Order: sequence, then structure tokens, then C-alpha cells
Amino acid sequence: MTSTANAPASGGGSASQPDHLGHVIFITAAAAMGGFLFGYDSSVINGAVEAIRDRFDVGSAALAQVIAAALIGCALGAATAGRIADRIGRIRCMQIASVLFTASAIGSALPFALWDLATWRVIGGFGIGMASVIGPAYIAEVSPPAYRGRLASFQQAAIVIGIAVSQLVNWGILNLANGEQRGEIGGLEAWQWMLGVMVVPAVLYGVLSFAIPESPRFLVSVGRTEKAKEVLRDVEGKGIDADARVREIDHAMRSEHKSTFRDLLGGRFGFLPIVWVGIGLSVFQQLVGINVIFYYSSSLWQSVGIDPSSSFLYSFETSVVNIIGTVIAMVFVDRLGRKPLALIGSVGMALSLGTAAWAFSFKSGTGDDISLPHAQGIVALVAANFFVLFFALSWGVVVWVLLGEMFPGRIRAAALGVAAAAQWIANWLITVTFPSLSDWNLSGAYMIYTFFAVLSIPFILKWVPETKGKALEEMG
Repeated sequence: MTSTANAPASGGGSASQPDHLGHVIFITAAAAMGGFLFGYDSSVINGAVEAIRDRFDVGSAALAQVIAAALIGCALGAATAGRIADRIGRIRCMQIASVLFTASAIGSALPFALWDLATWRVIGGFGIGMASVIGPAYIAEVSPPAYRGRLASFQQAAIVIGIAVSQLVNWGILNLANGEQRGEIGGLEAWQWMLGVMVVPAVLYGVLSFAIPESPRFLVSVGRTEKAKEVLRDVEGKGIDADARVREIDHAMRSEHKSTFRDLLGGRFGFLPIVWVGIGLSVFQQLVGINVIFYYSSSLWQSVGIDPSSSFLYSFETSVVNIIGTVIAMVFVDRLGRKPLALIGSVGMALSLGTAAWAFSFKSGTGDDISLPHAQGIVALVAANFFVLFFALSWGVVVWVLLGEMFPGRIRAAALGVAAAAQWIANWLITVTFPSLSDWNLSGAYMIYTFFAVLSIPFILKWVPETKGKALEEMG
């Protein structure tokens, strides 16, 4: 084990010393920039939806395919990132993701056709998928054991901050364009600037990747043990027994069972029961409609009569609520447990979604002339914010915690891959269907999301295991 457990109570040499911790926090924050880009790219399209519809004169179904195109890239990036990182290293993988993000930002800002825009979104999505896998893995591999849990939360925090910043940037650009998504700024339309500004954090991510060390685990895997020892001393303190730590890492890697898809098969329904639980968690997390808020909220508020500038401000305010909920989850996930927090979230989401569905049933008008009565408009806005709050303080964090903990070690990697794939597919399904559903019946769409929130309650009670306080080795 590391010397952290045996460090003296006072004096030097502890792996938890502030000087080493500050260095690790910098490393973690740099790696979490991938999470920031994940959140930013996922949400920035929110501000461009109506402008893209108008610029290319497309219907709801085609528009939804463009919005969801990034998710195709996400699935591909997530599926291949682990293998790429094992071959060329975590840092090189981050740099590839940075290049993909940068290219996507430039291409998305300067499309000559709708299919061109969709292609650049797929490329950006590939970067998102890579970052979503590499960031948490790298952070776990460089973090001192005593701080691993808290440092791992940087990734989720970075995602929700990225969502909020994208909304704030969109709002600022819209104001510069006098409230018009197609208003010109320096020869480009406002929506093009919204998509193009991602170049800044994308390049920063790439620059920071040159300032952080390679993962000790990867260095050991390719025989660079002296460099691995150097990195371990930097992140865990010079007082550690680096030789022993390298031997531990090497032994753990040699004894690991490389899980495959075949290991997941069993039982009457194809997969092992615990794998189905993981798939269920991933699917329910998306089928409650959370990404409708992040992909379409500006468009949604405009569709019920709120002017564009105000709708962007409301979207940013919703992102702040998302951050608050995430912080609450981080505080309580180890205190209350995973299942109680998920149940609280499911009940809160069901009530708030049902309330929003009721409010949207009062929508009147057609085409671009749509409005809600003042009272129902306020109710819809408050309900949407409570929905985001309850999601963020529960399912937004709890699902990832459970997926990382509940699978037996022999199938953990493969099961996580299947669960993540199910999540991207469900995300895609919600994203491509919402515009058509809202055209058909906005209140009806929210009733569907309410149904899934209600259905998640018996699912949690009957099938989801509580993993609070259990060692990973206990998951059998």
C-alpha cells in the first residue's frame, strides 16, 4: 500500500501534504477540462437550434437528426477511447480529443450545408466520447487514494460548469447581436459564433495536456518504470515507497481479468441480471427527458411566447440550478446512500414533470405565434427548474456512482461499456423525438417523461442494490 496510511501525524513526508495536493488538484483540473468540453459542446447547440432551423429551412425531424448527430460520435469515441489510451497513452488521447473538439468548433461555425454541420457534430461527438472515458480513468490513476473520491467528482462538476458557461456565452453573444440568433457580428451570424467559441476551451485543453504527466499505470504497462516512479512521487509525496507502488500496479495489471462481452451473458434474458440493472439505470436516466432541457430549453421557452434574450437567460439560470443540485449530490451521496437519493430524485422529478405537463396543456396558438397564460408560464418555468434540481441531486450523479461500484470485478469494464452504450442510445432517442413530440403535443411529451420518472421508483426499490459503504470486492 502507499505510505499515506503510515505517514506521521505531523511533520513532512505525508502524501496528503498541501504542496502535493495542490499539484494533484492542478493535474485533475486540467484533465477535467475534457468534462468541461463535454458539457459545453453538449449544451451549446441549445442556443443555435432555431437559427439552424431557419438558416437551412428544415423541419423538426431533420433538425433533430442534426442535434443528435453528436451522440453518434459520442458512442464511437467512448467505445474506442479505452483501447486507444492503452496503446498510445492517456495524454495523447486527450490531445487527439482536443484536436477533434477544435476542428468541430471551426467546422460547425462555418457549415455550407446541413449535412456538413451534422458531420462536424459527429466529429465533435467523437471527442466528447473520448473525453468522457479518458478523463475519469486518468483522474483515478493519478489521484492519491485518500483523495480519489473527491478528485473524481471534478469530472461531473466540470460537465455541469461547462453547460452553464455555454449558456452564459450564448446569452452574451445574443445580446451583441441585438437579440437575434441570426444577427450578424463581424460577418458571421450569432449562432455561428456560439458554436465557434468552443475553439477557446478546446485549445486550452490541448495546451494543458502538455503540462500534466502521463498516468503511472500506462507508464508501467509500457515498461517506463523510472518515469512512473517519478510521477508517483510528484502526486503522492516524496516519502512514498515508489518501488513498492510500481510493483503493486504491475501485479494488479497482470492479475486483472480482461472482461469481454461474453462474460456478461447468462440467465433467461440474455444478460446477467446485474447487467440489466445497469442498463436500466442508464436508460431511465435519459428517458425522463433531462437532455430536452439542455439541448432545447431556449427553443422550448421561445415556443411558449418568451422572447429570445429572456429564454437564454432562463437557460443559464437552469444551468446554475444544475450545478447546485450536483453539489448537493456530492455532499449527500455517501451520507444518505445511493438508493435513498435516487428515490428522492425520482419522486421529485415525477412531481415536477407532471406539473410542467399540466402547465404546457394551456399552450395556445400555432406556428410562431404561441403563448402560455402568465400563471401557467411561471408554473412551467418553476417546474422545469425543480426537475433539473431533483435530477442533478440524484440520478445525475448517483447513476455514475452505482455503475462504477455495483458490478463484480470480473465483468466491471465490459458491463460499464454496455451500460454507457445504452445511455448514449437512450439519449439519442430522446433527442431525435422531442421536436416532433413537441409539435404534436408539448404537454403529451412531458407526460411521457413523467411516466418514466414514476416507473423508475419501483425499479429502484426492487432491483437496484445499495452499494454505500461496501468494498468493490464485495460486489459478487
